[in-house]
Amino acid sequence: EAGVEGMARFLRRFWREVTTHASQPDHPEVDAATLDAGQKALRRQLHETIQKVGDDYGRRHSFNTAIAALMELLNHVAKFGDASDQGRAVRHEALQAMVLLLNPVTPHVSHALWQVLGHPETLLEDVPFPRADPAALVRDALTLAVQVNGKLRGTIEVAPDAPREAVEAAALAEPNVARFIEGQAVKKVIVVPGKIVNIVVAG
Repeated sequence: EAGVEGMARFLRRFWREVTTHASQPDHPEVDAATLDAGQKALRRQLHETIQKVGDDYGRRHSFNTAIAALMELLNHVAKFGDASDQGRAVRHEALQAMVLLLNPVTPHVSHALWQVLGHPETLLEDVPFPRADPAALVRDALTLAVQVNGKLRGTIEVAPDAPREAVEAAALAEPNVARFIEGQAVKKVIVVPGKIVNIVVAG
């Protein structure tokens, strides 16, 4: 029963989010070229979720992980307080996609919320299932963990195409990392692209 209660809470939260958004007067189109960092981040989370949910439904037949991903996305949408035109546009895109992504498991709720979002009554099975936009999945920056002798000591942000030398320099310059390597000889810097930097120092 606790599981049913949890799903009911999630759907009530989603319903409130959609109806509150729909009560606003206009919902502009997303202009990907003008999005700021926060808008890009939410849009990337949306399209990562679209990709995951589509794979969970279609290939893995794993409905629980699909719902978990949508719950996580709702948390991000709920925290997104951007009321600008493009902020509302990104939120609108996210909520519309979520309605369609939930339709296989909650068809009645999805049917009603589709109309709340301004669409005429229609069979949602006739509406194309959301597809991830490859451009929206591109990250402007990557967050890498930095370890010293295998222990996490900090994080850095680097461009996805940053050269290895720049990644190493940023890791060595990170203030907390620098504190842990001060006065010690750096024997090796291991960079796992897109994931982690491990600095090996002499004990």
